[in-house]
Amino acid sequence: MEPDKLDESDWRYHGEGNKSLVVSHIQIPRVLRLLKYPAADSENPPQTAEQAYRQIQNIVDFTSNVMSSFIGEQFIHSGEVVKLPLEFVRQLSIRVQHHRPAWRCTKVMDIYSGCALCLPNLTTPLYHQPTLTPPLCIEIKPKCGFLPTSKHVSKEIKTRVCRFCMHQHYKVSNGIWKKRSLYCPLDLFSGSRQRMTFAIRHLIEEPQNNFKIFKGGQLIYSSRERDRDDSDDGSSDFVASLVNQLRPYFTCATQRISGLHGNKSLLNDFIQVLVKALLSGGGASTVDSSHRHTEGRSFCEASAFNRERLRHHSQGLPSDCVLSRVLHTQMLDSLDIEGLFPLYRRVEQHLHNFPKERSRLQVEGPYDEMFLEKLQKCPSEDDGSVEYAAAKVHQYRAAMTAKDCSIMITLMPTTEEDDAQQRSFSFSVSVLDLDPKPFESVPRQLRLDQKVVNGYLRNSSGICPRTTQPRDDCTTLLFHPV
Repeated sequence: MEPDKLDESDWRYHGEGNKSLVVSHIQIPRVLRLLKYPAADSENPPQTAEQAYRQIQNIVDFTSNVMSSFIGEQFIHSGEVVKLPLEFVRQLSIRVQHHRPAWRCTKVMDIYSGCALCLPNLTTPLYHQPTLTPPLCIEIKPKCGFLPTSKHVSKEIKTRVCRFCMHQHYKVSNGIWKKRSLYCPLDLFSGSRQRMTFAIRHLIEEPQNNFKIFKGGQLIYSSRERDRDDSDDGSSDFVASLVNQLRPYFTCATQRISGLHGNKSLLNDFIQVLVKALLSGGGASTVDSSHRHTEGRSFCEASAFNRERLRHHSQGLPSDCVLSRVLHTQMLDSLDIEGLFPLYRRVEQHLHNFPKERSRLQVEGPYDEMFLEKLQKCPSEDDGSVEYAAAKVHQYRAAMTAKDCSIMITLMPTTEEDDAQQRSFSFSVSVLDLDPKPFESVPRQLRLDQKVVNGYLRNSSGICPRTTQPRDDCTTLLFHPV
């Protein structure tokens, strides 16, 4: 990518999060991720170009040196920092503005530093075969997949109801979402195909920010796309629309003409492909024994899944599948935010007395091998030192990154619809959004935890009723890792 040949008309809006905005090239499988800051600072940027460059380089270093060690480099794309012409960035900001959701426009794109993170566009993979059916890419934000067992947890409800399910009540009561999602991360991380199927089905029904589908690089399914449907039954209509989009991938021409492949069966085939991808990466016999939680510990009481209908008890996740890697990284949060906060205060007080120690304790990096070693070799018992406290805070930061990451599943049809009765796919699985969480975010996380838990306790009657469990049997789909 040559900076002097960049043309803003070759780029389109791709999406955005809380801290960055992403644009994708219309021909080359590349995306640019640009920083954002509050609109109030639009004429007075909060940091210099050098600071912006360092912030993005920190993302690259944290991803490649820290998170890849925990999650596995086979799942990671670190990207590289690029310098862009300022005029190109300004014109690009104007071009994408009207595509942005209104609720995201409280922040503006950084047009002053000229710095961006360049990454592969996983929604339009370079290596896919030129078939009539373009590749599908599914983005899942799985969130936290375990219940805390720390002795520091003060509210017993946190050991029975997962953070995501409690947070749903908080978000609906505060008007962030109109409808509560029945997705529960503990079902997805269970390793049980039945529970995983149930979880993904509810992600599809209520995607919020946790589920998106791209077809040939174009976003075709998300909460933003669904909200454009003004009908009274927009949710069911939009799922039906999704099924029509998926039909060429999961039925041959004769089935479509005869109508043999019903909507429920087709959607189930799609879900089974996602389950297989999430469990891929190792032999079926390789199971991580540390995930063999007792039955009570592996269920969230707010989950809509009916345990009585569980046909097979799962032994856990294959140790080298992406979900297992993400879950292990999340479990670096061994103390819970309540147990971690006193350690954060210990470091904070030490830095107040000795400001120059920020560098030695690597509060803002660098995220190198020494930083990783501090995480990996942190003692299990508190020796009262500031070094122990800093290492536990760094572990927590890595865990929070894993709790907020995105899993991208790219599916590429390898046979055309008339070639075989069984549709064959090649696939790849990647993990994105692995930015380091700020050291200073710990107090905010504690306040949010208290708000979410107290809000849930005020509405404790809101634990979900059990819903009907659909059948999860399906036709055989050939599946090949890339």
